[in-house]
Amino acid sequence: MRGLVVFVTLVCFATAQHQALIDYLERRLLAIEDRISLWHEQTARYASELRELKQQMVSQLENLDKEKEALRMNLDGVGTRVDRVERELDYLETQNGAQPCVDVDDKLIEQQVTLVKEKQKAKYSKLSDCSDMISSIKAMKILKRVGGPKGTWTKDTGRGSGKVYIFNGTDEDTIHEFASVQDFSRSMGMSLSKSLKLPSAWRGTGHVVFNNHAYYINQAEEIMVVKYDMRNSSVTDSAVFPVQDHVPVYGLTPETVMDLAVDEEGLWAIYGTRQNERYISLAKMDANSLDIEQMWDTNCPTENAEAAFVICSTLYVVYNTKQPGRSRIQCVFDVNDMVTNEDAPLVYFPKRYGAHSSLKYNPQEQLLYAWDDGYQILYKLIMKKKLEI
Repeated sequence: MRGLVVFVTLVCFATAQHQALIDYLERRLLAIEDRISLWHEQTARYASELRELKQQMVSQLENLDKEKEALRMNLDGVGTRVDRVERELDYLETQNGAQPCVDVDDKLIEQQVTLVKEKQKAKYSKLSDCSDMISSIKAMKILKRVGGPKGTWTKDTGRGSGKVYIFNGTDEDTIHEFASVQDFSRSMGMSLSKSLKLPSAWRGTGHVVFNNHAYYINQAEEIMVVKYDMRNSSVTDSAVFPVQDHVPVYGLTPETVMDLAVDEEGLWAIYGTRQNERYISLAKMDANSLDIEQMWDTNCPTENAEAAFVICSTLYVVYNTKQPGRSRIQCVFDVNDMVTNEDAPLVYFPKRYGAHSSLKYNPQEQLLYAWDDGYQILYKLIMKKKLEI
């Protein structure tokens, strides 16, 4: 009997130890599960933070790339402007001698200024052998109406090209190219055109197309003349026009701060400045390099002016009359002093719809391409020879 009691006691003791071990193991397992759960939570949090950090880094890298590209473009622009300033300084140095370090008699200075002006005139006269001027307008043809109230249409003024280009509006970046005037006439809107997207928007209506290049004005803080090659869709050159304080060149077309023109001699710039605010200024430009060859202040007022164009180095400014839809050439300026306002005939344009927002002369055809309240108009000109005064 005693042995049985001892056996039962041993069995109970063993059972108690076994239960204690099980309880201990359960507590350890619960602790391990708690630590595993905590580790999962921390791992998930760390993964989320890493994802957020990655997104932030990617966003910052993208911003850095954009800032790098903007900085590179700014540096390129600064480099271009520095090159342009150096070329302009070189040009000015060749045109103006070193300033004297001693007092000079005022009369002598006036004589020197007069001599320089005469040399400039003689120099320019050697470049010009064209002697035509407008006698009258023979005919007007309204081709169609497409686009907004203001714009420019023109043919490539270089030899051998029949393409027609539409610059619709005063602040756009897409040119519409037609293979010919006939295609433009029979096209429903712009359906037969090829769209040419420029790298920047033009400003105003003062654009020209010359020898497969579009020359247009881009305006930000300064006036930039841009030369765009339409064959390979790239900017060939650009130049900051070296005049400060620009003002609209035409009183009736305030969007146009500079108007480019092409005649028998090449590229011209018609513009206005605050220093000469009441009158139009004129500059001869090199179509290849965009350098300024010579500049003039004219006696043609900006007030009530619609548009202007150049023929054989003579500037013709068109003004709106008091009669609706009537305009006339009221001021001329000839850089060779072969024509004055007294000599120029009084030329009226046929009655139309509104006012010209642009007039582009084609020296190959002796036609004016006009934009009038959305209508595209052709004027056939009758010419006569200038008489030197």
